[in-house]
Amino acid sequence: MKALYPGTFDPVTNGHLDIIKRAVSMFDEVIVAVSGHGRKDTMFSLAERCQLLTTVLADMPTVSVVGFTNLAVEAAEQQRAGAIIRGLRVMSDFEYEFTMAKFMADQNSNIHPVYLMADAKFTHISSTAVRELAKMGSNIDKYVPSSVATAIQQKTDEVTNVQTAA
Repeated sequence: MKALYPGTFDPVTNGHLDIIKRAVSMFDEVIVAVSGHGRKDTMFSLAERCQLLTTVLADMPTVSVVGFTNLAVEAAEQQRAGAIIRGLRVMSDFEYEFTMAKFMADQNSNIHPVYLMADAKFTHISSTAVRELAKMGSNIDKYVPSSVATAIQQKTDEVTNVQTAA
């Protein structure tokens, strides 16, 4: 069975990678679907996020990366996925995901949500926190893959240079 793992992945974190690695052991194919619907103000463009994930996941042959701008359940239908993977870190994630699961079931009851609990060492990591730490000059190496940390540093430097020039 194919599974779709949707998210913004801005940036992809070690917590995301943990979920993906565990999903690979459960499904024949995992499609990491990067959301570009514009609901969030992102550090990286959709194309940049897809490229970062493609690079980081290059050693996983059963994982592919796609961008999407519609509903996750519609992306799952387009990819012919029978499951949508969601990671849970804290109780508030469960409350949100429970509501979303009901909406997804209304859209297509043949696509099943699969929830994977984050490993305890990753429960405090969020993409938002990583971006904030990077903007403040903190070391983020333990939260993201090294290629992602480099890309974040370059992006942060670009923004700083633009603001300094203004």
